[in-house]
Amino acid sequence: MVRRAVGLVLLVLPVCLGAGTATRPAERDFTFQYGATITGMAPGKVARIWLPEAYTNEDQTVRLVSKPADARETIEPTYGNHLLYVERAAGADGTIAVDCVFHVERREVTGAGPEKPGEAREARRFLGADAKVPVGGKGLALIEGKALPEDPIALGRVLYDAVDDHMQYRKDKPGWGTGDSNWAYDSKFGNCTDFHSLFISLARAEHLPAKFEIGFLLGPPSTTEAKVPGYHCWAKFKPPGKDWMPVDISEANQHPTDRDLDFGTLTSNRVMFTLGRDLVLNPRQAGGPVNFLVYPYVEVDGAVWPQDKIQKRFSYQDDADGSTRNTPRMDMNQ
Repeated sequence: MVRRAVGLVLLVLPVCLGAGTATRPAERDFTFQYGATITGMAPGKVARIWLPEAYTNEDQTVRLVSKPADARETIEPTYGNHLLYVERAAGADGTIAVDCVFHVERREVTGAGPEKPGEAREARRFLGADAKVPVGGKGLALIEGKALPEDPIALGRVLYDAVDDHMQYRKDKPGWGTGDSNWAYDSKFGNCTDFHSLFISLARAEHLPAKFEIGFLLGPPSTTEAKVPGYHCWAKFKPPGKDWMPVDISEANQHPTDRDLDFGTLTSNRVMFTLGRDLVLNPRQAGGPVNFLVYPYVEVDGAVWPQDKIQKRFSYQDDADGSTRNTPRMDMNQ
């Protein structure tokens, strides 16, 4: 058992809770366009298509503006993610196009509040392993022999810093982007899925429930509309008796001056689509559990259709009344 040091609490807590706790959280109102075209199919061949659907939760209010006429709304059974399900035959050109539009009111997220009813019970499901996220794993070497603080928020900060110090945000070598925490520890680089999987493994090993959220980042307020090249994810951990604390370690790694901001706060320049890993969809897919869901998941004849045959298009446009404070940056993960 690693020895815990209570004295670290006074050094860490002011940094953890300083961002956004004294003022009303910023908001951003925007329309998000989510579209894809499945290509390379035989004309008339039927595809099963699952699309993630952004939905309302405590961090955002979402209204589905439009969806494919043949899409059926379903709920993924484990985490309650909202899905759109389509079965459709490819056209004469071997393609299927699907498009959705969402109106989103996103709020800045801070984790300084008290525990909400039911959160402690919900949190227990986020203590176990996922297929690519063991409890502990190789990453435990990052904290081996360290005096860890007793305070759970301060402990979360130690784990956050350990991952940030160990990893580099890079996508110039193969292997990144699967969210495999052991691979992330060995490689010392990756994208947001790799950073946050390593953090979640460490947090769960220290009995801190930790969960994975994925969606998309927007640009700064000065960029009122833009294409979005790819997804972004972050994590949250739950101290006993407290609300979920967000962390965005890959953003901190790319923007070191925001390292304190990205612990305990999520700016409102984002939208969440799904929660969790190893997803069993609704209706159930023929293949195994889905590692994570943010891009369309497609099956043809019971086999997973490759992502390189799915052309993706994402963009956003701010509402006319705009948004308030957002961190001025636009780094997105493909």
